[in-house]
Amino acid sequence: MTGHSTTDVRGDSAARDGVRGDTVDGMLRRSARRTPDRTALRYADRSWTYAQLDDAVSRAARALRDLGLDRGDRVGAYGHNSDAYLIGFLGCARAGLVHVPVNHNLTGADLAYIVRQSGSSLVLTDPDLRHHLPDWVATLALRDAEGALLDRLAGTPAYDGPEPGAEDLAQLLYTSGTTADPKGAMMTHRALVHEYVSAIHALDLSAADRPVHSLPLYHSAQMHVFLLPYLAVGAENTVVDGPDPRQLFDLVEAGRADSLFAPPTVWIALSNHPEFASRDLGALRKAYYGASIMPVPVLERLRGRLPDLAFYNCFGQSEIGPLATVLGPEEHTGRLDSCGRPVLFVEARVVDEQGKEVPDGTAGEVVYRSPQLCEGYWDKPAETEEAFRAGWFHSGDLAVRDAEGYFTVVDRVKDVINSGGVLVASRQVEDALYTHPRVAEVAVVGLPHERWIEAVTAVVVRRGEVDEAELIAHARELLAAFKAPKSVVFVDELPRNASGKILKRELRDRLS
Repeated sequence: MTGHSTTDVRGDSAARDGVRGDTVDGMLRRSARRTPDRTALRYADRSWTYAQLDDAVSRAARALRDLGLDRGDRVGAYGHNSDAYLIGFLGCARAGLVHVPVNHNLTGADLAYIVRQSGSSLVLTDPDLRHHLPDWVATLALRDAEGALLDRLAGTPAYDGPEPGAEDLAQLLYTSGTTADPKGAMMTHRALVHEYVSAIHALDLSAADRPVHSLPLYHSAQMHVFLLPYLAVGAENTVVDGPDPRQLFDLVEAGRADSLFAPPTVWIALSNHPEFASRDLGALRKAYYGASIMPVPVLERLRGRLPDLAFYNCFGQSEIGPLATVLGPEEHTGRLDSCGRPVLFVEARVVDEQGKEVPDGTAGEVVYRSPQLCEGYWDKPAETEEAFRAGWFHSGDLAVRDAEGYFTVVDRVKDVINSGGVLVASRQVEDALYTHPRVAEVAVVGLPHERWIEAVTAVVVRRGEVDEAELIAHARELLAAFKAPKSVVFVDELPRNASGKILKRELRDRLS
């Protein structure tokens, strides 16, 4: 396993791949031929049928290649949600270019690092973000600017050049960087297509669904677990700028959305919104959550308000496309803290520090084997070798598997707290604190302590008046004394990345 991959033409093998059409953009092409006149995508005041979207992708592929880009070149994408962002990605895929999605909240050294480390020779961007990019990289506006990619489509012929093979790279998915510098997971067309099939199968995605996509499209969960699989089955998709509660409520009430994916932080915000109890949300049929652990008390509150809503827990990470396990609606009873069982193309087990599988009911690290997995990390051979050991990918997640094959994530391996020589899972402490009515959000971390090694510390966003002593006493009623927080820090908001995952490393650094 190496940390770098080329995407050169592979002769007869590549030709056979082209015939099979086992590519990301091939999923759209098949939908366009199956239901050409069906609405594929709505964004703002624009609407695209499947035939129109597929044609736009071909023209975008030609426009990108006409800029002098060659097969295997990396193309950064630094933009907000839009139809142009999706067309840019699929245009890269069809042209054999490697798409590099970049968090549009990054600036300065963090942004420059990904552009430089990926070797991106062009960055597709929105005009309001261009000034954040380094001067040394070429850019092309996605929309709302003269000569933008979206405006070039009308005057550009369809792409008729060589198509990528299944083993060619489609994207570099950069990890969130919660513990170290981001690493670019090298995702092939074949890996992503396998992941799309897993998502369709495990999440019951259907052409009859009306999904709304509100999370950033540069994040793998929104793009690869929902938008692309939904395009593959022929659904009518709505893309919005962000998860604004009122806009989402409006779409549901208007009958334009019946399926929504959001991380726990967004579901918490929706359930805390003053209009949540009064709006007519009966048309919402499918609720997907993931990207971080959902507090059980929050899930119980949502299920109490919307008892007929089917909840799906989605778990995984960028390196596996990112879907690895799913807990379906019928599986939630008695397992609200579980992330489910592995999806169609994923094999998972729980191992100890020596890589030996542990008995059911014992905590250990989750490892995977799957055709959905990345090829390694771009130009990082040491990190690749560390992650792929003895034929398995090591996830860094600490979990327990039960006798029926259901996994429950305990924590990230690096987030387990060593308090006086006893290991404490931060999730258990968080769930206890979430049962307090005046806790809006909480993250538990371990801070250096001369006596306890690490002191269990709760960082809390309040909902109403509550003090440190009250919360510690509340936790002690539900937990063993050594697990209860030694201290509570109150903040206005918790730091998180684009997927809604709380950045505990940032909290530890700040509070230490």
